[in-house]
Formats: sequence, C-alpha cells, structure tokens
Amino acid sequence: MTGQPDPGPLIFLHGASSAGKTTLARAVLGQADRPFWHLSIDHLRDSGVWDMPVLRQRARWRDHRAPYFDGFHAALAAILQCGNAVLLEHILETPGWHADLQRRLSGLDVFFVALHTPRAVLERRETIRGDRPAGSALADFDSVHVGRRYDLELDGTAPARDNARILLDAWALRAGPSQFFSGDAP
Repeated sequence: MTGQPDPGPLIFLHGASSAGKTTLARAVLGQADRPFWHLSIDHLRDSGVWDMPVLRQRARWRDHRAPYFDGFHAALAAILQCGNAVLLEHILETPGWHADLQRRLSGLDVFFVALHTPRAVLERRETIRGDRPAGSALADFDSVHVGRRYDLELDGTAPARDNARILLDAWALRAGPSQFFSGDAP
C-alpha cells in the first residue's frame, strides 16, 4: 500500500443503556450514503470474543475490564486511522474514558451525538430486554450526560428513522471542531 489514507470519520452515539442507540444506528446505516463500521461493546460480547460466562465464573470481570476497554478504545482509533468510517455506540460511564478517547481521537473527525431518553422509558426497555443488570439504565441516566457537550442532541423516544435523517443532515453540515473535544472531559 502506498501512502497513508486519510482517517475516517466517527459518528459517536452516546446515551444510557437502553436509550435506543442500536435502533438509531441501524436506521442511520439504512439511510447513509456511505458504508460504516458499526461498532459497540455489545457486538464484541455477542460475538464470543470473550467467553463471558467463563470469565464471570473463573475470573473476576473487574480485573479484566480496564484492559478490555483500553483495547476497544485503541482498536477504534486504529480503525479510524486506516480510513474507515465508524458508527459507534458507546457509554462513557467510567471516569477517564472520555479524556482517554479525546487523546486517542485527537485531530480526527468526530461527530458526538447524545440520545436522551426519559427515565421511565429506559426502565421499561431494560425490563423488556432482560439482558442487562437491573438498574443499569437508571445508573446511566443519572450520570451519562453530566458535564458533556454534544454536536447534536436527539430524543430517544422519537422514531429512529426521523432521528437518523436529522443526524445525517446535521453530520453533512458539520463544521469546525467537535464538541467531543471541548473543555475537560468528565
């Protein structure tokens, strides 16, 4: 290969567990005029990249969690540096993750999107899903958006197809640095 490709853009969907990030991502992929890598921790978990039942039984997840996410963040930056467009679902739930990603993604084209979903809707979705620890969505609700500034904020109860159109239109018109890099990260 000759020369280094231009880094790809990142659309970063951020919201509480059960906010509707996956549903929105699927709608964006269905309307986008270019291909995106659709990435989330759930994809890795569901692929079997980690044998979670064994990890929970024979090892302590908390001992492996930091390197797991460090690897995910490093891989994300590498994927973008190779010229790939990425649609990311992620929750900046751990202190230091935002600052780490600001460092790793510095100079890249990031579009930071908030998905706001009311507490009652999060609780209902979490119960229906049944694949999250009870209370995860509410824990995120109380903290996930605190101190963050976004390039776009969406209502997680609006139809996904409508939010996808709003997002893609706003993304096409973006200019200047992303709010993802503004100020100190929480």
